[in-house]
Amino acid sequence: MARLRLLLQHVCSLLLLLAVGAHALKFDIPAGTGHDRHSRRCIRNFVSKDMLVVVTAIVDGYKGDGMQLNMHITDATGNEYGKPKDIAGEQRTVFTSHADAPFDVCFENILTNTRYVENPTRHVELDIDIGADAKDWSAIQATEKLKPVETELRRIEEMVAEIVNEMDYLRLREQKLRDTNESTNTRVKWFGLGTTFLLIALWAWQIMYLRAYFRSKHLI
Repeated sequence: MARLRLLLQHVCSLLLLLAVGAHALKFDIPAGTGHDRHSRRCIRNFVSKDMLVVVTAIVDGYKGDGMQLNMHITDATGNEYGKPKDIAGEQRTVFTSHADAPFDVCFENILTNTRYVENPTRHVELDIDIGADAKDWSAIQATEKLKPVETELRRIEEMVAEIVNEMDYLRLREQKLRDTNESTNTRVKWFGLGTTFLLIALWAWQIMYLRAYFRSKHLI
């Protein structure tokens, strides 16, 4: 098991070294009344408990341009991590997750009717950093006086550890689901056997009852 874990760390390190930098998600949100679906856009991501998350949104336009773009960050368990309103320019939200659950970053573009807007659309550039990617490695490098190579290796090491922990978490979930499946199969098997024995007993009782009935009527 230890050799498999070490091999997995080496493979993940190689993949991270070959991977290119991640690009931010870019999309447009048309403005609406706030009650229609086309003026709302949500992005979902999964995060483990006690994980640092940095959500950075770069929005074009400016405040008072006839549109109001609101952002709302919540997870599937009901925790709320931020609800900034009327954002423009760069908006950064930093939080630590409270549960192993997916979280949603939702945007809503509303027409304020304060002025005429020829093309009521806001362009959003969204970047979500989780775990090692969310840390300020420049500050860590300056504080601990690390060389650039040492800083990069430190970042890759933490990313590999996160991947290995995530795979361990998935393995435990798979084991739990397998145990649940086996338990369900066992219950279904005993339920099927009990139903079969009950039907056999009911069939035998019906035969005995009919025989006694026909004899009492002197039919047999």
